[in-house]
Amino acid sequence: MSSANPAANLNQLPPEMLDFTLLKTTGALAPRLARLSLAGRKPILTPAFIGNTSRGVIPHVSQDNFRKCVGLNGVYVALEDFVEKHPQKTPPIFLYDVPDPLRRFIAFPQDTLLVLGARRTPPIPCPNANTNTEISLLTSVGFKAMSSDYYAAAARKLQPDIVVGLADIPFGQEAVGTKRKDKMSDRTETWMRDITAKRSSIGKDEKRFSIFAPILPIERDLQSWYLEHLMENMLDKISGLAIYDAYLLDELPEELLRFPRLSLHVPASPQELLRQVSLGMDIFTIPFVSSATDAGIALDFTFPAPEKSDSSESSRQSLGIDMWQASHAESVTPLTEGCTCYACTTHHRAYIQHLLSAKEMLGWVLIQIHNHGILDAFFAGVRTSIESGTFDADVAAYEAFYEPTLPEKTGQGPRVRGYQFQSQEHGKAGKKNPKGFKKLNGEAEMNGEVRLKAAHGQQPNRKPAMRDVIDDEALLGLVGMERVEPEVQMESLKVEDDSS
Repeated sequence: MSSANPAANLNQLPPEMLDFTLLKTTGALAPRLARLSLAGRKPILTPAFIGNTSRGVIPHVSQDNFRKCVGLNGVYVALEDFVEKHPQKTPPIFLYDVPDPLRRFIAFPQDTLLVLGARRTPPIPCPNANTNTEISLLTSVGFKAMSSDYYAAAARKLQPDIVVGLADIPFGQEAVGTKRKDKMSDRTETWMRDITAKRSSIGKDEKRFSIFAPILPIERDLQSWYLEHLMENMLDKISGLAIYDAYLLDELPEELLRFPRLSLHVPASPQELLRQVSLGMDIFTIPFVSSATDAGIALDFTFPAPEKSDSSESSRQSLGIDMWQASHAESVTPLTEGCTCYACTTHHRAYIQHLLSAKEMLGWVLIQIHNHGILDAFFAGVRTSIESGTFDADVAAYEAFYEPTLPEKTGQGPRVRGYQFQSQEHGKAGKKNPKGFKKLNGEAEMNGEVRLKAAHGQQPNRKPAMRDVIDDEALLGLVGMERVEPEVQMESLKVEDDSS
């Protein structure tokens, strides 16, 4: 770690060593500028955010579009997305016997920083509690348990750039007792020893990963044993901190304040992001970006906030545009004026609104690209504000200009995946997604079906459950082929291009 030399020569560092350079700071709990660098990866100027992936991709953004349209230098990947066959079978990702297997398996660019954690962010609560040796996961096929040894071995096999140490956190539990908090501290300390031991056993010819130590969302006194262990035995073994409660940063020991801070404290709005930045948080995962995209909401805010054109105007501006609204159906303006993302420079609101109405996937793709562009420009403005020394005033103006929360969802989003539901909802009856097609109902449709059968020389079956409805379109290709052998019929059928 370096603290004052912005021109540090990365070639002089070991290839696996992170370099975190503080460029500007005014105190331990104050907004700060820094640069996170690793040989072979694009440097990350902080404060900044990294992409939040789902099963190895940013939702709605394919890997080729990630390269062309999304300006992110790092992503967060959850191991629980890939171990659905554990422990009965070896997950496919571990059978990929190539250098840098995680990166190759999910097809991210070579210069993108990969951060590996055990759980998604935000994690879905699991009904089974963690044990002294295992943590509960939600995979694509249900809840499973993973041991600390397995996680450490997975980190060695997959070769990410950064690994977030296992943390014993009872997600979804509203109240946590004192004894349970003591157990959280003890288990996390043990699991950190496991992963540092595994990293130490890696040979010189293998790639070594950096470790971010988790800081639990409990009072300092209740995790003092764990923090003392970090300071006494692990300062030279860890490269950063993963913070689960940003508002406990003031309780961190001074020896840990120089490390880069990855926030796993899920923010609900840009205003909460700014509050975390004001406490000195460096890197963020921001789930509300994809949540807004799923809801068809195009983010629409800048930092610093623009000046109000009318001093008498008291209403706050919305943080996003609901693209389901019919008012956009004839608008040929971009999602956000002045935005330079691919969606805004290539398409207009009417087209994107049409895509959503038609349930075309491209609609959510374009909104997701736009939303990441808005956040990228937002953090660029944050860094400029910190550099100029106007951050506190800019935050106050921002909170006065914009609504405190994102707009409510009004339209139906894309088809949801199972892990997007809370664990208590998995047992409820009914489907998670509405049916895409419906059966014909009503007497008119039934009479039409009977007439269709009669036209084809069929008699209505007396057993309705056994009826075989004739598809009229399927018969179009058979007209004029009544006396041709079936084999010849199949060979003669072909699909014509509509363009002619």
